[in-house]
Amino acid sequence: MNNNLNENKNNLQEEEEESINLRQIVEQYIYYWKWFVLALIISIGCGLTYLKYTQKKYQSSAKILLNEKQNAVGELAALGNAASIFGQGSNAEVGDQIEVLKSRRIISKVVEKNNLNIQYYNVGRIAEIGIPNSKSPFKVTLLNSDSIKSLTGNFYVEIISSTKFEINSKVYSFGQKIKQEYGSLILTPNKNIDDYVGKKILFSVSSIDNTVNSYQARINISPNSDKNSQIINFGLVGSVPEISEQFINDLIDQYNNDLINDNTKLTSATTKFINSRLDIVTNDLSKVDKDLESYKVSNKVTDLTSEANIFLQSASDNDKKLLEATTQLQLVEYMNSALSTNATELLPSNIGFQDNNISSQIKIYNDLVLTKDDMLKSVTSIHPNVIKLEEQIKDVRHNLKTSLRIYQNNTQTSLNSLQSKQNQIANKIQKVPQQERGFRNISRQQQIVESLYLFLLQKREENEIKAAATPENIKIIDNAYTSFIPVSPKGNIILLGSAILGLIIPFSIIYVMKLLNNTIKSKEDVESIVGAPIIGQIPSSEITIIEDNDDSSVAEAFRILRTNINYFLKNPKEAKSIFITSTISGEGKTFITTNLAQILTISNKKVLLIGADIRSPKVLDYLGITDQYRTHLGVTEYLVSDDVTVEDIIIKKPANYKFDVIFSGQISPNPSELLMNGKFDEIIKYGKENYDFVLVDTAPISLVTDTLLISNSADLTLFVTRVNYLDKRLLQVAKELYTNQRLEKMSMLINDVDFTKGYGYGYGYGYGYNSSKELPWYKKLLKRIKK
Repeated sequence: MNNNLNENKNNLQEEEEESINLRQIVEQYIYYWKWFVLALIISIGCGLTYLKYTQKKYQSSAKILLNEKQNAVGELAALGNAASIFGQGSNAEVGDQIEVLKSRRIISKVVEKNNLNIQYYNVGRIAEIGIPNSKSPFKVTLLNSDSIKSLTGNFYVEIISSTKFEINSKVYSFGQKIKQEYGSLILTPNKNIDDYVGKKILFSVSSIDNTVNSYQARINISPNSDKNSQIINFGLVGSVPEISEQFINDLIDQYNNDLINDNTKLTSATTKFINSRLDIVTNDLSKVDKDLESYKVSNKVTDLTSEANIFLQSASDNDKKLLEATTQLQLVEYMNSALSTNATELLPSNIGFQDNNISSQIKIYNDLVLTKDDMLKSVTSIHPNVIKLEEQIKDVRHNLKTSLRIYQNNTQTSLNSLQSKQNQIANKIQKVPQQERGFRNISRQQQIVESLYLFLLQKREENEIKAAATPENIKIIDNAYTSFIPVSPKGNIILLGSAILGLIIPFSIIYVMKLLNNTIKSKEDVESIVGAPIIGQIPSSEITIIEDNDDSSVAEAFRILRTNINYFLKNPKEAKSIFITSTISGEGKTFITTNLAQILTISNKKVLLIGADIRSPKVLDYLGITDQYRTHLGVTEYLVSDDVTVEDIIIKKPANYKFDVIFSGQISPNPSELLMNGKFDEIIKYGKENYDFVLVDTAPISLVTDTLLISNSADLTLFVTRVNYLDKRLLQVAKELYTNQRLEKMSMLINDVDFTKGYGYGYGYGYGYNSSKELPWYKKLLKRIKK
């Protein structure tokens, strides 16, 4: 049971220590709150300045719908059907079109059309603000192709008047040829030139290639989230929304024009083929008409008898089938001829094949040829994709020839069957005059040629109507528009980053300063190194010596020290000697000694203060009575002379002080030998007999051995160490003295503790003292909250 209680107590103590340590760390940094506030103000001010003078960038967007599939009517196969044959879906088709839209060929046309390689800026006092070409006060024209390729750089133009301007410290007239190192240019004024008189304009010239590269990298073209969707989204971030919108709109227009040109090429190839066939058929038809006319004249044939009509009725039906079969064979011959003469050109489509497979393969062949031609505009013939397309064209061409051969064989077989049937019908009309049979042969030939002629005329008209009525290849869902919420710089992020930076910078500086500062920071440093008990902590103060009824934190700290001294002494009622020493000079021994004497006398104690540092006497200087008692006898004189008594060297209550003083006297050349003669013990003995407390201000212990020579006369030794002054490594001196017990009842007294920096807990809370005036603002706030 007791073990559990002890464990709980230890756990609570550890948690309390961790909480205190965390609070101390926080308070150490809160002490520098002014630096944090200053850094925040500066960093946020820099962030606001950056946001004010940095040119904002905006997102411009557009959206289109691909409409190629709506052209899939009749025998013309759709681009989507071709893609499905090769195992590709709508998403692959949209991806291909996105690559076309982002190609250098199309973007170059847009850049050259709008002179986007030339940008204009309004020069301000801090930053340059971009302006669209249409709102620029003048237009820059590069005079030759060499200038377009090589002239680059930034040019500042100061507009003097509506007719004059200055560039590179030279005055020119608008319209005057300006020769530069890499080319020549002309500046032409716009209508708003008068609005810019006296102002500076910057125009930047880049090469076409660099501009195209820039827009290729910046333009974002993406498909819709739905895989089956034909919608394409455009996005472009730029500082001038008008330029971004113009670029996107012109890019869409240029892409649409390219699609229209491709369709025009296909229509022209079909028209050319039909016209060439019409020329041949027209000649054949004219020849057949003349043959028929000659036959009728030579055989005097004017009409068919009713008997011939009866026999020929069956022949007529058979002739119609013969006509269709013959027509299909003729088309096969025409197509074979086209395949033989046109190695890589487009084939005629929609010419009347009854076999849908052949029509579909013709469409696939034409689509592949168009794709290859479009790809060759941006790559060479040895590009892997071009070679792959050539192989596909070769395969489709081979398959088309095979299909035509099979179709020709099948049609020929059907034709042979029809001709056999025709022979059977011919036997039935053997009685028909020979003239009638000759007439029918010529008439049949005439009908075949005439039918083919009319068919070609019909197809030519359909092709022309299709060319005139072809719908748009794309549908614009949204023209380019700009969201005027800037995408960069983002104000919230910049300000948040500025605030974080404003906290990190002072924190880092303070942390590094603390890291590099190897001096004592708090009592924890002393406890962890020395291990001796801490008898008290004296706060930082500008007070030299406390006064009666003093309610400051320093006075309260000495009152606590007085109480702790009584606790450390075995019998506080007996007279005691207290030695005050330190590691090095400057740690506040004399300050501690004089103020401890003062606080003891306030409690009605008789106190004798002895200045035992006979190498560097400071007691009289600290009390401000040097001039009055400079010639008075001191410790040195007593140790040297046997004629001097202890009463002779005592200064009774100097000035307004209530304690007596023995100062060190004249500086001796051999202080250590004097202290070894044993007479100093007589001074201590006299002090104990006549006073309640004897306070001895000794020499620094790491510099000389004086203190160790007289330390056996002490009942209590206060080892003073000063915060932010003594190097931690020198605490090894105090540790060795404490470990080896070379000083009587040694305890550590920490001086110059800055409680406002979080290195302690302060004094005067809740006891009516006016110490709250000395508290930092955050501790005052905590006090009010607790109340």
